[in-house]
Amino acid sequence: MGERLYLHRHSLVHSLPSHLKIIAAIAFILVVVSTPITQWGAFIAYFLWILTVVSIAKIPFPLLFKRALIEIPFIFFAVLMPFFGSGEKIQVGPFDLYREGVIAGSGIVAKGTLGVMTAIILSTSTTAREILRGLERLRLPVLMVQIASFMLRYVNVVNDEMERMKVARESRGFEATGVSTGKFWPRLLEHYSFAHMNEEKESTFLCCLVDMKEFCLMKSRPNTQPRFGSRQ
Repeated sequence: MGERLYLHRHSLVHSLPSHLKIIAAIAFILVVVSTPITQWGAFIAYFLWILTVVSIAKIPFPLLFKRALIEIPFIFFAVLMPFFGSGEKIQVGPFDLYREGVIAGSGIVAKGTLGVMTAIILSTSTTAREILRGLERLRLPVLMVQIASFMLRYVNVVNDEMERMKVARESRGFEATGVSTGKFWPRLLEHYSFAHMNEEKESTFLCCLVDMKEFCLMKSRPNTQPRFGSRQ
């Protein structure tokens, strides 16, 4: 899934080293977060800069908008903030809104949108493996990079399995439409739950432990022959 976010283009943004893009993205987000929301001129300049980078990277705006929809839950929360709070109220049409809530909600929407767009540009112009190499070049702890690498591999495995199940369902004429197919989704979630996936991981881990014990036994007793692959 991480690789599928990448969009192959021949642009200046794509050609930059991954560690430089990571540094630029983090620096930009820190500047955005540290800017008070009352400085609207600065945020207008930030949005213009982001749109300029999107144009340079040759990222289609419909794709940018589609991937930015992940921000909708946070926008919904920000829209409700002006209706709750205390302090001074302002009149906006038929509504009485709290001034502090309006400022806080506007900050969440503006800063969150800029952060999401920055992450989209980074993931669209850089493959997941390049990001991991960039983190290594930035001297991120090796353990953290390995955890991120395993997480990426796990996500790709689950995503590929979901694609295979989708093809299998469609080949049998199944279409998940309407309320009548609602009982299908709990079974799918159960199949992909971490509790279910842990069964396979546990069996793999136990096999690794057995191999490790047999290897240690072979090292301590030179005449002992290894029995790798003999277990069922």
